[in-house]
Amino acid sequence: MIAIIIAGALGLALSGLGTPLYIKLLVKRGYGQFIRDDGPTSHATKRGTPTMGGVAIILATLLAYGITHLVLWTSPSITVGLVLLLMVGLGIVGFLDDYIKISRQRSLGLTARAKLIGQFVVATGFAVLALLFADSDGNAPASSAISFVRDIPWLDLAFGGTVVGFILFAIWANFLVAAWSNGVNLTDGLDGLASGATIMFTAAYLIISFWQWRQVCNVDLEAGGLVHCYGARDPLDTAVLCAAIIGALVGFLWWNTSPAKIFMGDTGSLALGGALAGLTIVTRTEILGAIIGGLFVIISLSVIIQVTSFKLTGKRVFRMAPLQHHFELKGWNEVTIVVRFWIVAGILAGVGLGIFYLDALPGLAS
Repeated sequence: MIAIIIAGALGLALSGLGTPLYIKLLVKRGYGQFIRDDGPTSHATKRGTPTMGGVAIILATLLAYGITHLVLWTSPSITVGLVLLLMVGLGIVGFLDDYIKISRQRSLGLTARAKLIGQFVVATGFAVLALLFADSDGNAPASSAISFVRDIPWLDLAFGGTVVGFILFAIWANFLVAAWSNGVNLTDGLDGLASGATIMFTAAYLIISFWQWRQVCNVDLEAGGLVHCYGARDPLDTAVLCAAIIGALVGFLWWNTSPAKIFMGDTGSLALGGALAGLTIVTRTEILGAIIGGLFVIISLSVIIQVTSFKLTGKRVFRMAPLQHHFELKGWNEVTIVVRFWIVAGILAGVGLGIFYLDALPGLAS
C-alpha cells in the first residue's frame, strides 16, 4: 500500500512541478500546436499553445515508478515493464507525429500508414513478450484467452497450437492497442477532457489491481470450486503503475485544464491509449475495459457513425465528429462539455467497477 501512495505522490510532484518548466522550453523553441482548418472556429485562439505535453506525462510516470522501487528497494515486475514498453513505444510514435507537424508547420503529421505501422510494431512486440515470462504459478503477464472480468476459457485463442495462439493473440492485442490509442486520441479535443477521463479509467484499474492482489485463491466447495482467485501476474505492481500514471496526469491536468497552457498531443494520447490497453490485458479485463472506459468508446463510435453515414447516405448524423465538437457547435461552453463528459466517464467507470465487484461475491463468481 505504501508503494501506491509514494508512486502517486511522486507522479503528482514531478508532473506538477516539471510541466511548467517543460512549457517554458517548448515556448522558447516555438513548439506550438497547429489547429485543423475544419475544426470549430473557437479553437483558433488555441493556435500556438505548446504541445507534446505527453513527454512530461511519460517522464513523470517512469520516474515515479522507478524511484518508488528504489526507495522501497524492491524489484520492478516484468508485467509493468511490458506495459511501460507499450506506453513509451506508442509515445515515440506520437512524438514523431507531433514533431513533424511542428517542424513542417502543418496540422498533419505522420501519414496514416506510417502511424499504423508504428502501432503494429509496438503492439506486436508487446503481445509476443507478454505471453512469455510465466512465474512459478504459470501466470504470464498476458493470457491467450479473451477476458471479461477474468479469462473466458472457451475464448482461448491458443486452441490451434502455440504458433497459431501467438498470432491470434497478437491480432487481438493489436486491435485493443489501436482501439484504445485512437480512442484517447479522438477524445483529446478539448482542454483537459482526455486527461480527466484517463484519470478516472486508471483509478478504476488501481482498485481492480489492488483487489486482485488482496484476493487469495481459496477452494470453496459450497460455491462449486475455486473462487476469489485471479490469474493476473504482479497485480500489486500494476496498482503502483496506475498510481504513478494518476499522479502524473493530475499534475499535468493542472496546466492542461481550460484555458490550457499545454496540450498532451499525440505523444500523450497514443502513450496513454497504449497504457490503457496494456492495463486491460495484464489484469485480464479486456472486455470490461470497454465499459470502464465507455466515454472513449462512445466518442470513437461517434466518428465511425459519422463517417459511415456520410459515405452511405451523404448525410451527417452529428454536426461535427468527434462527439464533443457536436456539442460545441450546438453552443455548449467548452468547460461545460468537459465537466459533463467527465461525469459520464465517472459513471461508466463506477458501473464497470460494480460489475467487477459483483463477480467476486460468493455465489456469483465464475
